[in-house]
Amino acid sequence: MTTEVVQRTALLRISGLTIDTEPGGTSVRLVDGVDLTVAAGERVALVGESGSGKSVTARALMRLDGSLAIGGSIRLGDTEILAQTERRLAAIRGSRIGMVFQDPMGALDPLQTIGAQVSEPLRQRGVRKKDALRRAAEVLSELGVARAHERLGAYPHEFSGGMRQRVVLAMALIGEPEILIADEPTTALDVRVQQQVLNLLDEVTRERGLGLLLITHDLGVVAGLADRVAVMYSGRIVEDRPVRALFADPLHPYTAGLLAAVPRLDVQLARMTTIPGAPPSPALRPAGCPFHPRCPVAMDRCASETPSMTATADGGRRACHLDRGSRN
Repeated sequence: MTTEVVQRTALLRISGLTIDTEPGGTSVRLVDGVDLTVAAGERVALVGESGSGKSVTARALMRLDGSLAIGGSIRLGDTEILAQTERRLAAIRGSRIGMVFQDPMGALDPLQTIGAQVSEPLRQRGVRKKDALRRAAEVLSELGVARAHERLGAYPHEFSGGMRQRVVLAMALIGEPEILIADEPTTALDVRVQQQVLNLLDEVTRERGLGLLLITHDLGVVAGLADRVAVMYSGRIVEDRPVRALFADPLHPYTAGLLAAVPRLDVQLARMTTIPGAPPSPALRPAGCPFHPRCPVAMDRCASETPSMTATADGGRRACHLDRGSRN
């Protein structure tokens, strides 16, 4: 398979990102040396099992958890996020980076109206209440909320799950951000509503030229939306490649295991394919390649040597001792 390699200028650049627990007791490394980029107009999916470090990485980009020690570099254009004061971060959140959380009901304040919550990012920037509410109605209408102006006075419990997710998306978009982070945006939604939300993400990112970082464990979602996929395991990126190339020929055994475990309608199986074992606790991460205890093709060196990232022929990267797919 020949894959066209498209070079884009990175809008978001994460380099050597580390995240450690800090308060009380022994510090535990949750994320260990992550490098990742997102260009303007590019949709990048960050995938992996629960506990791999996906969501904590997303929250680190917004500096939302002060209990974690974050190292490395997170650059948005020329701005180093990790060097900003809380006051400056407040100006960046919502205006340059928008975030869609995985639980829309948990992300919304049940005691505040929809209008107040969607317009809040503009109010924080000094926009008059009347103008902010008018813009909130416009964004909600653009996202398919019928009679948006009338519904500004409604409360979250008066909206369905799909409509609440549209409200959360409106909150992320009203400040006209450059990058949108979507953390499991289809969790707890039925299949029909999931597709509506994904179509909406596809539409708004294309029309606005936004960079999208999609956090998900659902490879079906990735196949239909992402341009590039970064696979995360035990706090590290193990493969980062164009979506079509990765699905056609995964170059890391963990990626191959994830793809093999996806149910298929065109193949009749006696039993579901699974990856044996479970991901390690961050406090008990094994030496060498963290996947080696579960890997069907592990070699002796995998238990002692941590594989470095190597470039692949399709413009991607992978971290594996197996000698295949690397660019010489």
